[in-house]
Amino acid sequence: MLWQRVITAVVLLGILIPTLLADSPWPFAAVTLVLIAAAGWEWGRLNGLRTAAVGVGAVVGLACLVALLGRWFVGTPAILWWLALGAWVLGGAWLLRAGVAGWPAMGVSARTLIGVVALSVAWLALASARADGVNFILSVFALVWVADIAAYFGGRRFGRRKLAPGISPGKSWEGVWSGMAGVMLLAVVWIVIDRGGFVDTPSLYSRLLDRLGVPALVLALAFLAAMSVVGDLLESLVKRAAGAKDSSRLLPGHGGVLDRIDALLPVFPIALALRSL
Repeated sequence: MLWQRVITAVVLLGILIPTLLADSPWPFAAVTLVLIAAAGWEWGRLNGLRTAAVGVGAVVGLACLVALLGRWFVGTPAILWWLALGAWVLGGAWLLRAGVAGWPAMGVSARTLIGVVALSVAWLALASARADGVNFILSVFALVWVADIAAYFGGRRFGRRKLAPGISPGKSWEGVWSGMAGVMLLAVVWIVIDRGGFVDTPSLYSRLLDRLGVPALVLALAFLAAMSVVGDLLESLVKRAAGAKDSSRLLPGHGGVLDRIDALLPVFPIALALRSL
């Protein structure tokens, strides 16, 4: 129901915004650690572990806690982000090609490991992006949100060719192009704001523009928008294989944590990889 969605969103924002704006990156890292551990529990449930799903969440949470206490989110070697980029591009393409039927065939252990690694690396990327400054992390969040919103409305208005009907029947190629166009417009506006000097650190867009130039910036943003779709599709694939509509009911009106962060999982590590160029 709408009122549930609104209340849940207000509560989440009331928790996340103060941690995001705090002088230290630690509060945001701690709160998101709890959320990513919950996503690990959801991942275990979606892959048939039932009561053992709590263990998956605990492993994800423990891995992130070790990284937090060890301050791994500060000065993380760029090679990790590039490995994540390669894994998401190659692994994502392979999994989507295998389709819904191919997911259960991998076995529970392999599927669990994929989730633990993807969620742990995504959390480390979130914490690292926050350490880079509020403006930087907000620019990455906004990229995913705008890509999703523009894809939704563009798909409804212009959608004709289905993107992946066996996985997510509502998505279209026209929606993908609309999402990319929305991200390009967002980048232009954000760069203008950056140039005004009212931000704490450069955004992702300004960094890519300054280091790579306009043509490479356009390609990088299109790539990031496309990878947000890959993250969304892969979670849809897992849910469809499990016969589930939502990853859980942890967030009333919104489903589960995975339902809210699926597109973020590939984008944050990849954004940090591109930032290192």
